[in-house]
Amino acid sequence: MHFLDDSLLPENQEKLVIQVAPYGPQWIPADSDDIPVTMDQQIQKAVDCYNAGATVLHVHVREDDGKGSKRLSKFNEMLAGLREAVPKMILQVGGSISFAPENDGAAAKWLTDDTRHMLAELNPRPDQVTVAINTNQMNVMELMTEADVAGTSLTNPVLQAAYRDMIVPSNPSWHVEHIRRLVASGIQPHFMLGNLTQLETVERLIRRGAYTGPLILNYVAIGGGAAGLHPADMIEFVRRTPHGAVLTLETLNRNVVPMNTMAIALGLHVRVGIEDTLFGPDGERATSVQQIERMVRIARELNRDIASGDDARRIYQIGTQWGCADETLTHLGMAPNRVPAGGNRAPRKAA
Repeated sequence: MHFLDDSLLPENQEKLVIQVAPYGPQWIPADSDDIPVTMDQQIQKAVDCYNAGATVLHVHVREDDGKGSKRLSKFNEMLAGLREAVPKMILQVGGSISFAPENDGAAAKWLTDDTRHMLAELNPRPDQVTVAINTNQMNVMELMTEADVAGTSLTNPVLQAAYRDMIVPSNPSWHVEHIRRLVASGIQPHFMLGNLTQLETVERLIRRGAYTGPLILNYVAIGGGAAGLHPADMIEFVRRTPHGAVLTLETLNRNVVPMNTMAIALGLHVRVGIEDTLFGPDGERATSVQQIERMVRIARELNRDIASGDDARRIYQIGTQWGCADETLTHLGMAPNRVPAGGNRAPRKAA
């Protein structure tokens, strides 16, 4: 991304889009008073988050017994309710469906390739589905401290082991086909990238015409196979992100507020919610709504406006697709593909 002398001034920055992940599939209902379980509670949580200032909802679904649902019919029910309750909100389905283990001793894992492909068939369709690029470790325990898990189910060493060994499966034959299916269904891929090599892979997909839409992505700084917490790494990722992309910062635990404060100042966007942290920066419990409200206060201190639902759809370019790789590169502010030697160039004249 390009930074000019006046790029940090709020009048030269886009309005702030706040993503919220309020469903926390790694937690059980006993871990927090802020975990909605019934369908009505889950939909009401979306309403509360939207009213607080969030315009993008990261969707996971629970069964009536509180366990994370892996049933697409349950997602369809949830999406239908959300469309009615928060029509302006961008609905973003978590592409793992649910990575929570079913019980003690079970692995924490994403569902099969075929099952995740079926997210392109959700009805009503979401605005987005998150897409991981390149198979990678997702050890969400690596940056967890004793204080982060105190009083929760994650004090259980068996559950810790299940999450410690979690893998994000996304080999090329899967993610290329998955992106194709999502786009064909009118669903925008939202890329969840944990390092520069994953960003480079997405750029190659764009250059080869395998994806010809807006580049909407999260920088995932959760450790354990994704990026860590060093601000220099975040800045380098920002620098390498195409100027026409939309970049959101995602991190975890008490790091959410300081990392997101930097993101707001830089003109990026932010993600909060109990899926990322149960706490505020002071170590006290903070609900998803309270986390949103804090982002709104910080943004206002910096005189940066908060995006409405309509603003977020414009910024995310929901529904946009371009015709070819060259057109996509132009819209994203990326260098054009190299013309092969002897290609469509007029021959030079002799002096």
